[in-house]
Amino acid sequence: MAPRLNLFDWWGRDTPKGTPVIVKMESPDFSIVEINGPDAAFKPVDKSRLKNAKQVRWILLLKANRAVGFMAWLAAIFWAFLGAIKKRLILRQGVSNASEKLGNGKLMLRIIKVLIVVSLAVLAFEVVAYLSFPHSSSDVQGMFHLVYVVWLEFRAGYVAPFVQSLSTFCVVLFVVQSLDRLVLCFGCLYIKLRRIKPTVNDHPFRSDDVEGGAGYSYPMVLVQIPMCNEREVYELSISAVCQLDWPKDRLLIQVLDDSDDESIQRLIKAEVSRWSQKGIKIIYRHRLVRTGYKAGNLKSAMGCDYVKDYEFVAIFDSDFQPTPDFLKQTVPHFKDNPEIGLVQARWAFVNKDENLLTRLQNINLCFHFEVEQQVNGVFLNFFGFNGTAGVWRIKALEDSGGWLERTTVEDMDIAVRAHLNGWKFIYLNDVKVLCEVPESFEAYRKQQHRWHSGPMQLFRLCLPAVITSKISIWKKANLIFLFFLLRKLILPFYSFTLFCIVLPLTMFIPEAKLPSWVICYVPILMTLLNILPTPKSIPFIAPYLLFENTMSVTKFNAMISGLFQLGSSYEWIVTKKAGRASEPDLLAAADKDMGALNQPQIITRGASENDLSDLALLKARNIKPIKKTNKIYRKELALALLLLTASIRSLLSAHGLHFYFLLFQGITFVLVGLDLIGEQIS
Repeated sequence: MAPRLNLFDWWGRDTPKGTPVIVKMESPDFSIVEINGPDAAFKPVDKSRLKNAKQVRWILLLKANRAVGFMAWLAAIFWAFLGAIKKRLILRQGVSNASEKLGNGKLMLRIIKVLIVVSLAVLAFEVVAYLSFPHSSSDVQGMFHLVYVVWLEFRAGYVAPFVQSLSTFCVVLFVVQSLDRLVLCFGCLYIKLRRIKPTVNDHPFRSDDVEGGAGYSYPMVLVQIPMCNEREVYELSISAVCQLDWPKDRLLIQVLDDSDDESIQRLIKAEVSRWSQKGIKIIYRHRLVRTGYKAGNLKSAMGCDYVKDYEFVAIFDSDFQPTPDFLKQTVPHFKDNPEIGLVQARWAFVNKDENLLTRLQNINLCFHFEVEQQVNGVFLNFFGFNGTAGVWRIKALEDSGGWLERTTVEDMDIAVRAHLNGWKFIYLNDVKVLCEVPESFEAYRKQQHRWHSGPMQLFRLCLPAVITSKISIWKKANLIFLFFLLRKLILPFYSFTLFCIVLPLTMFIPEAKLPSWVICYVPILMTLLNILPTPKSIPFIAPYLLFENTMSVTKFNAMISGLFQLGSSYEWIVTKKAGRASEPDLLAAADKDMGALNQPQIITRGASENDLSDLALLKARNIKPIKKTNKIYRKELALALLLLTASIRSLLSAHGLHFYFLLFQGITFVLVGLDLIGEQIS
């Protein structure tokens, strides 16, 4: 039976055009027929007219020409798709285990393979049962009928109850998480309607204080730029931070370089020397032993003796480019608020329109900052530190135990410990700092693995401290049930289990029901809520919904890996950046500075002259980039086969809505598994 939801008929339906189509024959003896609709040529005509059969033949030829053109277009797309698959299969050098490097993914892949084999066997068995062996003997038909009845009894008595229980459990989690998201959206709406935002009553800094004698009102600020092998973006971040509008004698910049590439170290040293000769207080630090990743880097820098002279520390990752007035927009919130430990700014993305992957990431992150961070900041004075684009009170860091190397989410770790010690946070949604999002699926996947594995590590480590802390019970409940369990554990669990495992199984086990509102209506509503902070992304609602379900594989694998300390749960992989340009005025300022650097009267001879020579030497070299190829992800391809098999089974059962969801979700898994989304590497 065909699906009840016949979208193909709707897609192929012709609509009458406003302008009539006039078909003129070559011979002057033929009449002219006006076609106002698709069936007008087949209506009864006046017998006095001649050659009407020939006219109809011309109309059919025109329609056939249109159909052939459309089929040729589809064939070209399919041929290009096959070419991409062939390219992946031929150029997959050393990527056979690409999907298994993150966490303990081999067990998951084996389970998916078992489900595929079972689903294919059940599908073949039921197709044969549907055909009922019309040309077989009565003995064979009787034996087959007996086996089929036994399978139906076993399915209804043992398999269906388990699948139905798992389905009900996941649906309950899905509803709870959807209600949480709905409450966050209502909270954001309330903030917008009431125009609630952190304000400073009396701005402590005057415009004439920058270099004047009243500079005493400016607190001492330390700025840290942790980086590791950041060849593409080190200049952008250092240049932006060195142009912060703050008294030079009350600002110190630390470039914390963990690079193991000597050429990159020399480039960064030369950049630091260039700004140092302009009067900027900037220091280059390099650790010989890179332990603890970013947390170890920050901990080592905070151990310097001169740090005790500073009151605040601002942290920027290597691809972040703050505006010159960043400190003047954030530091004033600490004045007369001794309980404030952190002021967090929002991220903005210079490459959000680069490709489909960056657009989908922009939807997710805009919802995170616009809704989650803002609501938690206004109503709870607590949220997860984003690791960058924030200013900490150094006393809050010290009281909370400083940076610890126990997880890969050191930013969330210090935020939770500061919250347990009674410090409050402020989130500034109007203060934006430019940065990048990953442009390739490989980089994005590694980033998401760290972001979902680390919180589970932290949950295991800090749960006793949360329970024994002196904060109120409702704050403990918020930390345990909302911050960790619901948003970090339950979300990837039900998303993967419900839409990638339970839904395909229900197609082969009709006794286990999954309501249509779980498959269609509620997910679409939640997706619309996610896209509301970025209205221009509404056309991407379908790709976003399908891609988020696809990413649930990586997130679920990372969550299990971090919760049970499996695989590479403590591995930190630096996210690859492209070094996209920021605002034009920032680039113009950098060009101006480079022009000034070439003037011999500005550069004084000193110890940094050798570093500048090394910079010129390195830039003169022709450094060949490492050739890479796109990868193949086995788990995603295996799930694609499972979902497409389930879609065929749903087609036989006339599950219209389920069929289309499984079909499009399976195609999305194919695209992601072949690495056809995001930046294409050749």
